[in-house]
Amino acid sequence: MSAGSTPLLFLHGYWHGSWCWSEVVARVAGMGRASVAVDMAGHGLRAVRPQCLTTRPFDAENLATEVSPVAGVDLEQAGDLLVSQIEEVGRGGPVTVVAHSMGGAVLTRAAQLAPELVAHAVYLAAFMPASDVPAIAYVHLPENAGELVTPSCRADPAAIGALRFDLASDDPDYRQQLRDALFSDVDPAVADAAIGLLTPDAPAGIALGATTLTRDGWGSVPRTYVTCARDMAIRPGLQQKFISDADAAFPDNPTAVVALDSSHSPFLSMPEQVADIVAKLG
Repeated sequence: MSAGSTPLLFLHGYWHGSWCWSEVVARVAGMGRASVAVDMAGHGLRAVRPQCLTTRPFDAENLATEVSPVAGVDLEQAGDLLVSQIEEVGRGGPVTVVAHSMGGAVLTRAAQLAPELVAHAVYLAAFMPASDVPAIAYVHLPENAGELVTPSCRADPAAIGALRFDLASDDPDYRQQLRDALFSDVDPAVADAAIGLLTPDAPAGIALGATTLTRDGWGSVPRTYVTCARDMAIRPGLQQKFISDADAAFPDNPTAVVALDSSHSPFLSMPEQVADIVAKLG
C-alpha cells in the first residue's frame, strides 16, 4: 500500500502535548508524508499549571482542593480549536487526523462540525463516543474495569474542574502506577521523561461534553481504530465497544481496525509501527 496524500495532523490525549508525537512525526517525514502535531485546548503551550504544585512548603490539601486554572476549558472550545488547526494545516482542504485517548472525543466533535475537512479519522487507543454520550460516561463501564487512570487522580474532578496528577510526587509506588497506566511498555528512562513533560491538570469539561452525531456529519467520515492490547488507561474491552457501537450506529461506514500489542502509548514504545499505519491512510 502506498502512502496517503493528505496532510497528517496528530492530536494528543489528556495530560500530554504535541511533544509526544515527535518520534512518529520524524518517521512519517522520512516516508515523504507532510505532518504536524498540535496542542489540545488546555494542554501544551495552552496549559496553565495549578499553584499548589510549585508552592513551598508543599500542602497536600491544596493539591486536592485548588480549583484548576483550566476548569473553564470544555469540549466546545477544544473542538473549535481543532477545526481551526485542521483548516490551517490543510489550507482549507481535507486532512487525515490521528487522535489519541481523550483526543478522540475532540476529533469526533471536529469531524461532526466540519466533516469535509477530515479525510480520515484515526483513533489510536482513543475515546470514540457515541452520539450524545460524554466520554466520561465510559470510564466506569465494566468494559473498562482495571483501568489505572482514575486511581492516579489526586482530586475530585467535580470539585476542581480537572483530572489532576501529582507529577511532583516522590512516592515510588505512585510514580510506578503512572508508568503502568500510560507507559508500561515504554523504555523506563523515556517513560520518566514523558511523565516530566505531562501537564498536571486535564480539563474535565472536555470529557463531560457530548456531540450529536449525524449520518452526513461524523458518520460520513472514513475512520480507523487502532487497538492497543495492553492498554491500562482505555481497556481493550472498551476499545471494542467503541468500534461496535459506531458500526451499529453507522453500518454503511464501518470502522477499519488495526491491532497493536502495546500499552496506551505506542507512539513512544513502537513509533515505527504507528508511523507505518497512519502514513498509509488518507
